[in-house]
Amino acid sequence: MPEPFVAYMRVYEPLPSFESPVREQLAEALDRGPVDPLEVGTREQNLWLRTQVSTRPHLLPGEAAGGGSQQQEEVLALRSEDVPTGPASSVGPDPLVCPLDLRGRSAAALVGFIGAAEVPLRTAALTLPEETAKSRASAVVSELSHSAVHVLSSTWTVPLPWFAVVDPEQRRIQADSAGRVERVFWRAPMADARRRVARAHTVTRESLGEEGPPRILRETARWLERFHPHSAVELDYGGLVQMLSDEDLEADTSAEDVHAIVDAMEEGRTTEVGERYEALREFWSECAAHERYN
Repeated sequence: MPEPFVAYMRVYEPLPSFESPVREQLAEALDRGPVDPLEVGTREQNLWLRTQVSTRPHLLPGEAAGGGSQQQEEVLALRSEDVPTGPASSVGPDPLVCPLDLRGRSAAALVGFIGAAEVPLRTAALTLPEETAKSRASAVVSELSHSAVHVLSSTWTVPLPWFAVVDPEQRRIQADSAGRVERVFWRAPMADARRRVARAHTVTRESLGEEGPPRILRETARWLERFHPHSAVELDYGGLVQMLSDEDLEADTSAEDVHAIVDAMEEGRTTEVGERYEALREFWSECAAHERYN
């Protein structure tokens, strides 16, 4: 079974910045061993499948039969030295941890699904009455009111505004033992990520108004502001690498194009904006089209 076709935006916060008892729970998760980023998608998929094939299916992954969480928290981890920094940014202290927050993320996704999906699909997918499912999922989301999930995900494609968060020059391509690309990702200090997103939002809002990419950038900026200023941000293609050839991944200039579009908008070079956007649309529409074929 292939890895789920999901891309991720993650925040890794310094472990000392968490308050008790969450800090101790995350420390225990580190002691058990952090999750391998290459296994995250499959691990989350398997956990969800187990909840659905149990004798009494659970509404959310990691949820006890009567509600509440029974799943131990799992984390990804980084060291400060794994994050490129500049003279005006810093990361740490170590360790940097990214809780998977699977139950909260699943609850938020379920609330969105109930609000957007057609009635036949909701009826087929839900194992509980719709209002009961929405109430229980909303209650879990409300638990996040004073915090934020550390992981955003996108299926079948990468939202183009996400590329504004990273430095195009800091892309890393990881190959397996056979030389095939298995991971593509960027990392950035929080201070740099916030600065880039703020500028991109200002420029695109002046050119495009409040909706579309400016809205996504505004929401991304608000999300980033909820974390420790010395955190690290990671953009990871995740399972999307399975849909692209190694040649396409090596030649991919999505991050460069997004940053060039922002520059061109700021300087009024509309022809370049259109040309680069069309190239991006063509590249990523091929990935997004797989959803219709699935």
